[in-house]
Amino acid sequence: MKKCEPAAIAYLGPPGTYSEQAASFYLNWLKSNQEIEATLSPYPTIAKSLQAVATEQADIAVVPVENSIEGSVSMTMDSLWQLDSLRIKLALVLPINHALISCANQLENIKTVYSHPQALAQCQSWLAKFLPNANLIARNSTTEALQGLPQAPETAAISSQRAAQLYNLPILASRINDYPDNCTRFWVVAKESTENNGFNPTHTSLAFSVPANLPGALVKALEVFAHLGINLSRIESRPTKRSLGEYLFFIDAEAAVSSPLMTSALAELNSSTEVLKIFGSYSVLTVTD
Repeated sequence: MKKCEPAAIAYLGPPGTYSEQAASFYLNWLKSNQEIEATLSPYPTIAKSLQAVATEQADIAVVPVENSIEGSVSMTMDSLWQLDSLRIKLALVLPINHALISCANQLENIKTVYSHPQALAQCQSWLAKFLPNANLIARNSTTEALQGLPQAPETAAISSQRAAQLYNLPILASRINDYPDNCTRFWVVAKESTENNGFNPTHTSLAFSVPANLPGALVKALEVFAHLGINLSRIESRPTKRSLGEYLFFIDAEAAVSSPLMTSALAELNSSTEVLKIFGSYSVLTVTD
């Protein structure tokens, strides 16, 4: 980070998104714990937030990686695979409570609901019960979904209560996510050369491709962690985008990258994978209001 000016934190905007909430938490944490001043910089997509760090337009990006209901955020994983210079410095877990925001007088008047695809999916049972005939339309963020609501009282958006307050819009229903313990994990990402944040890492995230689509190719790689006793808290496949049936495998391991066990695991993985990328070693914080 630049020492002579505030650190720029990129996030999925506009202001009022859950990404901004997570980024604001980290901004306040930097000020309280490291006496580092920071500013928030909204970007229209997750990919552009990460690209801003890679091109040094921003120092840090705070991006969603996994939701407890809908699973992983593919844009984050795909972007990290493509941008080799970025490293995860910290994970933040943010509780998610969705609200239905609208200028309609009652639910029966709502014909269209806008939101980010993840938010729509996290509220699908509630929507099926209370707005079964509404058209569901995806937007780039939960805050972008708020645009135009005052001019169209037959529309609604799924967003946060904070966003409703920020844009002075009425809430028709609160806590509409299908599961009350809904939460999203965010990664704090910076350039590879950025200094450590002072935490003792507890997790390491990595991804790899296997040499060929052969029986046992993935098992051979995963057995490395099994025989060393390293627990894997997440395993997921993503298409390589080269050919149908070819995959990348994303893994979160519960061990620091510098630990003897992970050092041994990575040495063995090098011989059983085609491409191996380490995204970072980090600790996990829970976001509070």
